[in-house]
Amino acid sequence: MSTKASPGVVAATQIAAGDDRTRYDEFSIALHWLTVVLVLTQFALSQIWGFFPRPTRHVLIVAHMSFGITLAAVVAVRIIWRVTPGHRVRSAVVGWVELASKAVHYLLYALLVAEAVLGFVLRWSGHEAMSFFGLQIPPPFAPFSKPAHEFVGDLHSFVGWSIIVVAACHAAAALFHHFVLRDDVLMRMLPGRHARRAEAQTLSPEQTIRR
Repeated sequence: MSTKASPGVVAATQIAAGDDRTRYDEFSIALHWLTVVLVLTQFALSQIWGFFPRPTRHVLIVAHMSFGITLAAVVAVRIIWRVTPGHRVRSAVVGWVELASKAVHYLLYALLVAEAVLGFVLRWSGHEAMSFFGLQIPPPFAPFSKPAHEFVGDLHSFVGWSIIVVAACHAAAALFHHFVLRDDVLMRMLPGRHARRAEAQTLSPEQTIRR
């Protein structure tokens, strides 16, 4: 039985959770959680390398670049997979909440793409090569001026924090739906048959008919 909450709270948390009532296949779910792991790893690396001496710091920065390129590739695959027909089933009813929820997904995609591009530009604008697990990718353009390079760095940091804030709200809303409202919002994004069975148990008769 779901906990009673005002329609406004339900709508707001559904939007923040990015729940547009879309159902995803197992590959989409795997890409989602791989993105989560890479984003958290990237953020952690960027926050801790300043506490280490230069040799270790260099290793952490190289790891940050390598995982960043990996994350960019995962996001590209997610976008291609998402727009390819046959990999998800839309809800029969689409209202403003579903559209706003979809906008949250697009915002996260846009921030992730922007962060990847800024990562390349930041490195190259300082006349340094990108590194992908030891493979050097030299800059294709001349270095920027120091103020311009620093501006790109600040922008890269700002977008990174924006991703964390939006993703945290996204996760908190999904947890609110799971533990407070006790609906299937979180279950539909968990992998495995157990999650599918648990989701089916939370569906109302009306939702079951729509499926």
